[in-house]
Amino acid sequence: MSAGTAQVNGRLWGASARDWAEVQEGQFAAAFHAVLAHAGVRHGTRHLEAGCGAGMAAALSATLGAQVAGVDAAEGMLAIARERTPGGDFRQGDLEALPFADDTFDLVTGFNAFQFASDPIKALREAGRVTRPGGMVVVTTWGDPAGMDAATLVAAMKPMLPPAPPGTPGPFALSDETALRAFAIAGGLTPVAVFDVDSPWFYRDEATALRGFGSAGVATLARERVGEPAFNTAISAALAPFRQADGSFRLGARARCLVTTID
Repeated sequence: MSAGTAQVNGRLWGASARDWAEVQEGQFAAAFHAVLAHAGVRHGTRHLEAGCGAGMAAALSATLGAQVAGVDAAEGMLAIARERTPGGDFRQGDLEALPFADDTFDLVTGFNAFQFASDPIKALREAGRVTRPGGMVVVTTWGDPAGMDAATLVAAMKPMLPPAPPGTPGPFALSDETALRAFAIAGGLTPVAVFDVDSPWFYRDEATALRGFGSAGVATLARERVGEPAFNTAISAALAPFRQADGSFRLGARARCLVTTID
């Protein structure tokens, strides 16, 4: 993210940081576990989470013995990450200018992060720069949105957002495997594998769903633009098909993970 973009994103994503940490961040926890297992995280692994949010993935990594660090635009998110992992090194900064020296980490991960940078390729090159030769960079993004329940909530939000500038990557910009592998190559990395992880979303009731989904930075922008009542009405309508008999909500969701190495 450029400085201006980081300031904007920091405000938007920090606005409901506690709701994100308590409700929404864990909706992709299955992907966090799968990536950490694939990477073989263990005692002594030096792990950087790029766009770390409230630090759930970093906290899980720390329980495996990793030395964890994180970078995010939102100080509100970082404050929670520090609560979760007091021994971690969490810094506010830009993905395009990571505040770490060359070859510092064994593993860099980005969960739904790189496609939102103002210059995603530069951000990926930065991830490669701070990873040691032979280390690993894992990019995790949305899976194919076709037929994905959770994608219908994202689609419901689109009319409430301002028109994106031409060429701006959307949330599913890297969902296509060919595009994802090309992204890695453009960033100077060697793609090794792509795998999908099912990570269904669950909310115990509508209020929790609105609280969780509404905590994302882009949802904050939509809510500011149209007002909370209009936002809640639109998202509630999109949620309705997924209501269970007990009043909870279950939506299918998938993450797509690209594993790359540093030559």
